[in-house]
This record gives sequence, structure tokens and C-alpha cells, in this order.
Amino acid sequence: MLASLLITLREGLEAALIVGIVLGVLHRLQRHDLVRPAWAGVAAAVALSVAGGLALRGLGVALEGRSEEIFEGATMLVAASVLTWMIFWMGRRGREIQATLERDVRRTAAQGSAWGLFGLTFIAVVREGVETALFLNAALFTSTPTQTLIGGVLGLAIAVGLGWAIFAAGRRLNIRAFFRVTGIFLLLFAAGLVARGVHEFQEAALLPTLVQPVWDLNPFLDEHSLLGEFLKALFGYNGDPSLLEILAYGLYLAAVGWISLRPGSQPVATHSSPSRG
Repeated sequence: MLASLLITLREGLEAALIVGIVLGVLHRLQRHDLVRPAWAGVAAAVALSVAGGLALRGLGVALEGRSEEIFEGATMLVAASVLTWMIFWMGRRGREIQATLERDVRRTAAQGSAWGLFGLTFIAVVREGVETALFLNAALFTSTPTQTLIGGVLGLAIAVGLGWAIFAAGRRLNIRAFFRVTGIFLLLFAAGLVARGVHEFQEAALLPTLVQPVWDLNPFLDEHSLLGEFLKALFGYNGDPSLLEILAYGLYLAAVGWISLRPGSQPVATHSSPSRG
């Protein structure tokens, strides 16, 4: 549940900040006529993301045996790749997001294009929504649907509340610490996805195990216990991993962690709520 809550909290807050920036610019420009198209773009993006997530989930449920193992492994590795790209992208472009979005909104508003505002908010929000749908489907493989649903809904609710509070306050807010801390947890979550993806491919006989198992901690911390399931969902814990799983987890964490967490790799500018002035 915590993994899905973390995913939807971070992705939802990014989407909420995007919507807040757009609405703030329209408010300052007194273009209230474009608010409805902007919200329509958000709604369309959410609907498409939900539909895509349900379609992906339906495909996974329909598969059995080796095909299911390959599908789950591929989904986990794709989700880890997208998470990695997101972490790197935020490090490179995080400081430019607000300025770029405000400039695009001003240009579109000057053209008086309702469809332009619709497309702008749709594209900005659908990226977050599709990522969220993919990550939640990957999280489903290590937790129950109920846990994933509860965590996802709670994360979105908190994200919407935070986004509204930031917009209503009308003050600049530095949330660098929030994105840095959640980025670390997502990095660990992605490393777990890589290891679990490798495990599924081993189950499908597409990858060797090298050594199986390297150790067996299940007598002390069973991966099927409450704590074990929690650690599996959040960090990819496996009580009796193969050598290839350990290598995949360690190499990913070392390489991506060093690149993303080294000084100067994180966005230093603030994501801020739009000024009401």
C-alpha cells in the first residue's frame, strides 16, 4: 500500500502543481473563459490514463503460465526504465518546468485558442497519468489489488489537498526536499522492480540464475509475512534471491543512485504556486 501511495502522491502532486500553474496564469491574465477548456484537458488526460491502466491490467489477468511471467517481468522492467527516466529528467529539467509552462500558457491564451489550452493541459497531465498507471500495475505484482487501490487513492487525495493548499496560499513554496526524499524512495522502488523483473524472466527460463539461492532469509524474515510483503512491495525484498537478482539490484542502485543523487543533479529551483498578484 505504501508503494502505491508514494507513487500517486508524487505523480499526483506534480500534476496538481501543473494545473495550479496553468490556472494561476489564466487568473492573472483575466482569461476566465479558458479555465473550462483547461479543466477539460485535465479530465480527458485522467480518463485516458485510467483506461490505459485498466487495459494493461486486463491484459495481465488474461495471461497464464510462462506468458504471464514474461508479461510481469517486462512490465516491471519497463516501469523501472520509466522511473529512471523520470528521475533523470527531473534532475535536468526540474528548474525549467514552471517558466516553460507559464510561457506556453501565455502564448496559447494570447492566441485565444480554447483547443490549444485543452491540448496543453492534456499533454502535461497525461504524462503523469500514464506513468502512474504503469507504476501501479507494476506495484500490483507485489501487493494485493485492495492494498494498491487504497494506497493509490490515499496518495491522490493527499496530492490534491497539497496542490489546492499551495494554490490557495498564493505563496512561493520550496518543495525541493519533498521531491528529493520521494526520489530516493522511488529509486529503491525501481531497483526492486529491476530485481523482480529479472526474477520473473528467470521463472520463464529467459535468464539464468547463476546461483540460486545465494542466501535464504525466509526462516528469519519470511517474504510472505506482513513485514516481508511490505518490504517486497516497497523495496523488492526477496528472502532467497539468485545471484543475478542481487547483481541487477546492486548495479542498478549504484549506477542510477550515483548519477541522480550526486551534488548538482537535483533541481534546485522551486516549484511554486502561482502568484495572485
